Amino acid sequence: MSVLEVKDLSIHFGGIKALQHVNLRAGEWEIVGIIGPNGAGKTTLFNCITGFYQPTGGEVTYRGRDISRLPVHKRSGLGIGRTFQNVGLVKNANVLENLRTAQHLQVRYQPLAGMLGSPGSFAEEKRISRRGGQILELLGLEDVTHERVADLPYGVLKRVELAAVLATDPDLLLLDEPGSGMGPEEAESLGDLLLELRREFALTIVMIDHHVPLVSRVSDYVYCLNFGEVLAEGTPDVVKRHPEVVRAYLGADETDEVTV
Repeated sequence: MSVLEVKDLSIHFGGIKALQHVNLRAGEWEIVGIIGPNGAGKTTLFNCITGFYQPTGGEVTYRGRDISRLPVHKRSGLGIGRTFQNVGLVKNANVLENLRTAQHLQVRYQPLAGMLGSPGSFAEEKRISRRGGQILELLGLEDVTHERVADLPYGVLKRVELAAVLATDPDLLLLDEPGSGMGPEEAESLGDLLLELRREFALTIVMIDHHVPLVSRVSDYVYCLNFGEVLAEGTPDVVKRHPEVVRAYLGADETDEVTV
């Protein structure tokens, strides 16, 4: 059984066909990459998978269950975590506070107990703080634990957002441009981290990124979108050499391959 399956998915905004009959699958513990030029529909696809948009047609299934009509918070509760192109964090809170907030679905005390400051609520707060610290340490972020998010550079913010999503305890992780703004060495380090996180957390990962060397190195399978349709799919080597992908992505001669 697939962890995630998108079946014949379409969404229209007025006369604009943002996605047309898209099919995508991610199996257990796979890393699936999605590439394509700007405006291809990649983030729109993520918005349909996570419930921010309701598709015009088709369905999204998670572990065999149709979740196409579930609200965002219920999809998250099933184990679907997601990062955003524009970092989705509480900017005026510190890093650890963001990770504590991300764990709200795992809190084991009732609101009244928290308001009254029961011993159990204090113990639970210590537990989620300890778990947040462990995740930050795994991602090499322990030095910024108490830093205000708004004061951090963009590259660090992307890692903090990833840490916050991991704190929700997902088993399907959707990453929207995790390598954005990174140079080759940073992207190489991110690739190593993603492979380690898959192993440590038993994750299935679906990632959008323009950094094709990163996608090629870590992905088991790749899809290329263009104008809301799947232009090509297959192993990374097959997709980046596909003539239509090269033409759509770079406007290059079809004897080339996508390497940006």
